[in-house]
Amino acid sequence: MPDFFRSNLRFVLDNARWLSAGFLLTLFSSFGQTFFIGLSGNELRATFHLSGGEFGALYMLATLASASTLPWLGRTLDLMPGWKVVRFTTPALALACLLITFAPNVVLLGLALYLLRLFGQGMMTEIAFTEIGRWFVASRGRAMSIIVPGQPAGSAILPLAVVMVDRWSGDWHVAWWLSAGLLIVVGLPLIVGLMRVERVPHSTEIAATNSGTARDWTRAEVIRDPVLYMLLAGLLAPPFIGTVIFFHQGYLTELRGYSDLAFAAAFPVMSVATVAFGFVCGHLIDRFGALRLLPFVLGPLMLASLTVALVTPVWGIYVFMLLLGISNGFTGTLMGALWPEVYGLKNLGGIRAIIVASMVLSTAIGPGITGVLIDMGVGLPTQMLGMAAWCVAASFSLAIAARRVGAREAWA
Repeated sequence: MPDFFRSNLRFVLDNARWLSAGFLLTLFSSFGQTFFIGLSGNELRATFHLSGGEFGALYMLATLASASTLPWLGRTLDLMPGWKVVRFTTPALALACLLITFAPNVVLLGLALYLLRLFGQGMMTEIAFTEIGRWFVASRGRAMSIIVPGQPAGSAILPLAVVMVDRWSGDWHVAWWLSAGLLIVVGLPLIVGLMRVERVPHSTEIAATNSGTARDWTRAEVIRDPVLYMLLAGLLAPPFIGTVIFFHQGYLTELRGYSDLAFAAAFPVMSVATVAFGFVCGHLIDRFGALRLLPFVLGPLMLASLTVALVTPVWGIYVFMLLLGISNGFTGTLMGALWPEVYGLKNLGGIRAIIVASMVLSTAIGPGITGVLIDMGVGLPTQMLGMAAWCVAASFSLAIAARRVGAREAWA
């Protein structure tokens, strides 16, 4: 065990520059994530006189538009160094933070939401995962497990910070102005400075490239590959289900009679579990490869879905958040490390953009579909039973996909 910790500490110290850049990118992606935007949801609805359904529809349209744009914008990572992409992505995200406070009408509010989703949730995450996937080979899983906690760190820290700023200032705009300033004054120079020096893999990693990376596929080949859709059938379940729960948390707490404080207090449980099990998954990826873990990765999410469906006492929230954190730790780390094993490195930026766009799409349609079902009388607990069944069926799909990828690489 001491050797394990010494090895990891040495790895972090040797690669602190690049790991710090990846962590900061996932951290600053928080400004475009649903949880952060939702902190100002009531104020935005009141300002623009929107009902809950109208605001949800606008948010869905903005997210769908960002998902359709991301595959094209993500290709910039195949055409220029990542730090140059950061140079226009970060100011665009800061501009979106300002625009959401100054928008004079619903049209410009929709544009602000679109930019937040595209450059925050989309491109900041895309840059982090793509660059780390290229920089690291033999230790790709361990590297991913270190940068993925940036987003849960944001979800653990930023909500409290925003509430404190709002109470101190009495104006919800101030938190957004500070966010824009943080991106420009801290995020932009720091991330660009860290990423300007490309990481050169060690000789042992170069030797591992053939065993840890597939041949280089083109985007056209990937889109025609049936395996892609078998993988997406499973890997879109975590963002879909997680977004559904967080979007409908008010409905769920009212249905079960939970207090808002009880639900909010469970978020740190999820964050800690995400970080801890991200490291576990990273170690397993480096030892066995991402493909071997695929058939098992949806197990915690299936149990989390059953918990929401069947456990009614308030302690069920904490069990759910623990299981969701385990799921996020595994899927977040695995999603970063998997695609080089399946489709290679040369066109990784454009290929990952397709994957991230699909994930963003799932987060857009999830709340809409489940909201319609709720209006039709199908309660969220009942829907979660269906989502648990989805996880079980998708696990078989992932197992078949992993077997096919392994077979074709063996013949390559």
